[in-house]
Amino acid sequence: MVRQSGVDMEDNVRINKYLASCGICSRRDADKLIEMGRVLVNGLRASSGMKVSGNEEIIVDGKVVSGPERKAYLAFYKPVGVTVSEKDSHAERLIGELIDYPVRVTYAGRLDKDSEGLMLLTNDGDLIERMMRGANGHEKEYVVRLEKKVTDELIKRFREGIYLKDLEQTTRPAIAEKLSEYTFKVVLTQGLNRQIRRMCKACGAEVRSLKRVRMVNILLGDLKPGQYRELTSDELYDLMSSTAK
Repeated sequence: MVRQSGVDMEDNVRINKYLASCGICSRRDADKLIEMGRVLVNGLRASSGMKVSGNEEIIVDGKVVSGPERKAYLAFYKPVGVTVSEKDSHAERLIGELIDYPVRVTYAGRLDKDSEGLMLLTNDGDLIERMMRGANGHEKEYVVRLEKKVTDELIKRFREGIYLKDLEQTTRPAIAEKLSEYTFKVVLTQGLNRQIRRMCKACGAEVRSLKRVRMVNILLGDLKPGQYRELTSDELYDLMSSTAK
């Protein structure tokens, strides 16, 4: 057996939680990997719900899993044109190509290729799970610039919720405020695919630029495109407290 980086775990834990603590993926994604037979424990196919101590040889997709790394939490400014994906043969640039950090991190929530702004990067699988669970209602704030003037009717519809025909779903009421003739800010508590762009289109408007400036309590601040920084202890405390619900 291979000892996982000398890490002792007081109690056996479910393998999905263990993989999340190692920064491999979220618990939900770990369950999928297990169901697909892509996880081996001491040479045997892992089963859903099984527990591990951390001293086993655990292999995911042919690679031995190292033990839990020190937790890392980064605020990152994703530039326009960068694809948020681990692998995409059609992408011009992947997010991982911009991050030079000693600990492997992945993203807690996405931004589409044409959007820019704040992303949280971490190897804390539990945090990723909580951030990506739409039912938790964590706030995400955006600044949107349109091709046409922002109307009072558009702001009103954002505040009331908009029915998206292609998704057959009505968005949650959002906080929306006009900033200038062509820009407005919006605070969402859900994360439907390309949600703001879909909402604007339903109002007869096209998005010219879209920037995320806040996730829960974390602000984009003075970061420039492609830059990242570690969260402060106060930021991390407030983030953990806000997402613990």
